Amino acid sequence: MLHTALEWVSHGQVAHYMSLHRQEGDISELTTYFDTVVDWVSATFADVYREMCGLEWGRLYETYHQQPYAADEVAQRVAALMADESIRQKSGIFEYVLGGEQVPSLLNIRVFEDRTKRSAYTRQTQQAKAAGHSNCPYCVQEGKANRDRIWDLKEMDADHVTAWSRGGATDIANCQMLCKTHNRMKGNR
Repeated sequence: MLHTALEWVSHGQVAHYMSLHRQEGDISELTTYFDTVVDWVSATFADVYREMCGLEWGRLYETYHQQPYAADEVAQRVAALMADESIRQKSGIFEYVLGGEQVPSLLNIRVFEDRTKRSAYTRQTQQAKAAGHSNCPYCVQEGKANRDRIWDLKEMDADHVTAWSRGGATDIANCQMLCKTHNRMKGNR
């Protein structure tokens, strides 16, 4: 716990902090800062999760402590995100919520963002129209009734070209749009 308090109060510069304060016999600055951070975390997050252990609470305090938070709203949002199976980095939920839910990369989400889906859809649809075939590559391969069909965005799902479970990234380079039928048939391949 002492090392953690030193990390927080020194902003990661423990050796420098220790050299500046080596002659002091009073650790009240250290204990006050530690208590302040812990009190802020306790006031902001009503519930305790195991994923909170080991987070950089000193940095999070410095970054976010001046913003007002409603603990009940934070608790509801954190609980909802904890229950979301698409979130792979549960420990990132706390900073994600503190930051106004602006940095989805903190969550390591395996679901494509809407702008990525639209971009992939637009690219595939333009290419399909130019080639005179479906914007679902599986419909083209299958060669049946939907070979030439241009699907609406709402009729398609975003798919990982290389499956997420096999290390495929959730980004535009690994995104393709498939008709809902083919996306369900493809599964984890």
